[in-house]
Amino acid sequence: MQRIALLLLAVAACQPTRPPAPAATSSAIAVSDLRTRLYAFAADSMAGRKSGTPGNVRATDYLAREAERIGLEPAGENGTWFQTVPLVYRVLDPGSALTVDGTTLRAWDDMIPRDQGNGARSLDGVQAIYAGTWADRNDRMISPDQAAGKLVVVTFAPTAAGTPTSTVNRAVTTARFATAAGIAVATLDDASPTERLDLKATGAALAGRSGAAAPAFLYVTSQAASTMLGADPSGLQPGALGKTVSGNVRFTDSPAPAPARNVVALLRGSDPALRGQMVAIGAHNDHVGISPVALDHDSVRAYNRVMRPEGANDPVGVPSAEQQARIREVLDSLRKVQPPRPDSIFNGADDDGSGSVGMLEIAESLAQGGQRPKRSVLLVWHTGEELGLLGSDWFTRHPTVPRDSIVAQLNIDMIGRGEPDDISGGGPGYLQLIGSRRLSTELGDLVERVNRELAPSFRFDYTWDADGHPANYYCRSDHYMYARFGIPIAFFSSGSHRDYHQLTDEPQYIDYEKMAHVSRLVARTALAIADADHRIVVDKPKPDPEAGCRQ
Repeated sequence: MQRIALLLLAVAACQPTRPPAPAATSSAIAVSDLRTRLYAFAADSMAGRKSGTPGNVRATDYLAREAERIGLEPAGENGTWFQTVPLVYRVLDPGSALTVDGTTLRAWDDMIPRDQGNGARSLDGVQAIYAGTWADRNDRMISPDQAAGKLVVVTFAPTAAGTPTSTVNRAVTTARFATAAGIAVATLDDASPTERLDLKATGAALAGRSGAAAPAFLYVTSQAASTMLGADPSGLQPGALGKTVSGNVRFTDSPAPAPARNVVALLRGSDPALRGQMVAIGAHNDHVGISPVALDHDSVRAYNRVMRPEGANDPVGVPSAEQQARIREVLDSLRKVQPPRPDSIFNGADDDGSGSVGMLEIAESLAQGGQRPKRSVLLVWHTGEELGLLGSDWFTRHPTVPRDSIVAQLNIDMIGRGEPDDISGGGPGYLQLIGSRRLSTELGDLVERVNRELAPSFRFDYTWDADGHPANYYCRSDHYMYARFGIPIAFFSSGSHRDYHQLTDEPQYIDYEKMAHVSRLVARTALAIADADHRIVVDKPKPDPEAGCRQ
């Protein structure tokens, strides 16, 4: 079988990128400061910053040291910089299996279950239904109402090379069929050994708390899909009912190897009458860790430039002859600059190293820039975002400050890219703004006003904020954990790109001028909220904090 043109190398470590020399930072939001900080925070020594690992402990230690050096106050638990999140890893019970008409579908062979948390619905006694082909999702696929309570089986159209795709974005599929008992994605036939290892990665949850209800999620072989439906799906119409499955998939909890920690800091406001109110700024301190195998860094970049312009948001496919030639052309050009480099660490420079160190620059500018805000500024670097918004979920349920004191939350996630070769219509002035008017018209207007006063101003892309947008970004980052409690939010991002959730998301690919400019916008927005003569008005309905998020 033709496989993806990546050079698989059996090595365990990456060649480190050469960082800039350490230097003292200034009160201004500066490109040099951002570069110095990001090379430190997204270094190989942080081992991908996965929540609950020693690498993430090192990363959160770094943030706390910098917060102290800047002059912030600790606002975590017991007078510390940290709030410990009771994280547990979730491991599939190897005995998990499903039975259909006497045929057993076994984990790892016929299906690879993905953990949806301890609120995942049972599949025992559930009837399968054919959803259709994912490419038809805007017209011919079944509706959410048809999916309710069923095991939804999704197939994919062949690529140009005649081979189906091997992965699909789980969050997007789950959002579409949120009321289903389960989702079975029939793409496992084409998954390489490396991809199968990636799909077996552990999930995570908060210890002792029931998760939000969600459909169980499986990647399955085409034969398993046919067994569930009682027929080859290629001959079925969307909505065709299949067989009833028995059994279940089970995940068990195991302790995380290291503490999972939010970093919480406070810049106390200058006005005694207002400093009890807080403007929250947030980013996530974690990323996705280390790959089970190493790949050639430049081969991944070349492949993604042609085949996956949005990185992990795009499915993996087998290139056509024309695409293969384009990949080779890109790779050859990179080889003229540097030799092969085996890579196994997901550095997360943009996701969300950019937001995390951007927050440090914002805090330093507000603390030392000569105009201290009237209201206090609360800075929270959340852990566990990549594992399901676990750190922000925990913080907003168990805040270390009164939750009602938070007047607004500004979330920063991936602000270092967004150029034309990253996203259609991108450029230095491109910025996605999400959620700014979903609870407060005033907050949305304020962000627009601050932006107009910025030179040059940004061109906000509100496309990703549209109700029902399939990417579901409003529900996929930490801001929603605040919004569900009625706290107005604004989410700033420069968008996805070919290095999103890839080994290639490294500091040398960041646009530091863009990152600095976004940080200035967020700092000025926070200052405008903090110095306003009234609290931001919430004039939109508040969501049910226990209900699932639907954009």
